[in-house]
Amino acid sequence: MSAATTATGGDGPVPPPRAAAPGDAADPPPIDGTTAASPAVDRPAAAGEVAWPAAVPVAEPAEPVVAEAEPGRVRWDPAERRARASQSFWTAVVGVPAIFSVLRLGVEAGGELQTTLLLVANVGPVNLLAGFLTTAARLLSTGLVAVFALGAVLAVSADRLPPGTRRRPLFARWADITPAWVVLASFLLALITWPLLYLPLLLPAFVAAFQLRPGRLHERVVPRLLLIGALFAGYGWLMLPTLRDAMRQGDEWLVLALIVVPPLLALFIAGPLPGMVIRPLASVTEVAVLATLIWAAVPVISTPVLPLTVTTVGPENGPTEDVRGHVVTTDDVNMVILQERGGVRYVPVDLVRAQVLCPSEEELPRHQLRIHDFHVEDSLLEGMGRRVRPVHRIDAACRTPA
Repeated sequence: MSAATTATGGDGPVPPPRAAAPGDAADPPPIDGTTAASPAVDRPAAAGEVAWPAAVPVAEPAEPVVAEAEPGRVRWDPAERRARASQSFWTAVVGVPAIFSVLRLGVEAGGELQTTLLLVANVGPVNLLAGFLTTAARLLSTGLVAVFALGAVLAVSADRLPPGTRRRPLFARWADITPAWVVLASFLLALITWPLLYLPLLLPAFVAAFQLRPGRLHERVVPRLLLIGALFAGYGWLMLPTLRDAMRQGDEWLVLALIVVPPLLALFIAGPLPGMVIRPLASVTEVAVLATLIWAAVPVISTPVLPLTVTTVGPENGPTEDVRGHVVTTDDVNMVILQERGGVRYVPVDLVRAQVLCPSEEELPRHQLRIHDFHVEDSLLEGMGRRVRPVHRIDAACRTPA
């Protein structure tokens, strides 16, 4: 006697699914989600089929389980979110300097392709990186400080939102995945590269980035007030002579605001913020930081990579000419000079009589204020350098208009 071929499981043979009967569609599905066994149906076997015993129930085909999902929304895994945020953050940190370096060469070449290729061929990557770090380090540190300060405030504020309402702001996700030593390194970079005039802005930024509320200084009110008073007294001792000089000059209102306002703002800058302002503030701050970086990047891109010099050219006993520009390269035959007013000039080495190094217009001071023998427009790095090598007298050839 032949038997129908069936799939075997742990409980014996499993019957194959039967064809749907006309009345099956009207039967409601069971409440508990299980597939009910259909009653035995004694039907004649069709041609080519093997007869199934009438006393054995026939299993229904299993229906696919479809998980209900909210329409128009994709749920991301938290680990995947962190990976995507980390990738976008480090892409910005590494890619922005490279783009700026290429743009600087194109701008310095005056937009001319051949001059750009000449600069690319003679300006090495080490020199380009050194030039970028000395001129754009403050821009990079400014962007990082702004992102970390705003991101920390938005992160602690977003925790007050109901879970699963909307995704966290971009700066908050960046602040979450960034190690503390990277945040601290960005503040140290800003401390040595920012002009002294803008260093007070680091106080509220540091408080916001690390969420240093006044209550964390001491659990009791009286010692907390004493600590805050001591911090303000030290800050006043450091800045009081500069404040007196600024008030005496009368037109240094920006300096006064930059010295007085940031310490007071540091007392209230730490989050959390009200829930209704988190989303609008996140969008506004992201656009504002991007616009500020673009505005601040314009002078960085236009800053020359090569030093500005004035080269005196002429025969040994004849008239001379001052060529103002940037020396690209020098070989045994010619000195290649990218002139300040445009164009490349090849000067025979035998005709070079003298050469002096000149400061650019951006390096000339605009304020006559000092903070304990440091000029307010110098950074700590520049101020310490001027103590080792005082500023030399500008040569008369540098004062000659181009």
